[in-house]
Amino acid sequence: MSLADLFTVVAVSAGAVFFLAGTVGLLRFPDALTRLHALTKADNLGLGLVVLGLLPRVDGVLGGLKLVAIWLLALLAGAAVSQLIARAARSPGPRG
Repeated sequence: MSLADLFTVVAVSAGAVFFLAGTVGLLRFPDALTRLHALTKADNLGLGLVVLGLLPRVDGVLGGLKLVAIWLLALLAGAAVSQLIARAARSPGPRG
């Protein structure tokens, strides 16, 4: 097992642990805002570690740029969606 293999296994495993922690936070925290905070923080870090672990496995620079672009788009989408969910959770109007 080479050093790149070991790095990939460690980074992807750490990312999976953060995904698991985010899921536990989603299930255990009491209200929507704390659940949202736990989920977005853990998922962003987990996806970043998975992408970092997969970077040594790509064939070229274009493949690495695609992985980084996917991560950045997921960060942007997570921020936008969490803002909308938090705003909806705090609004006093009817939900439905």
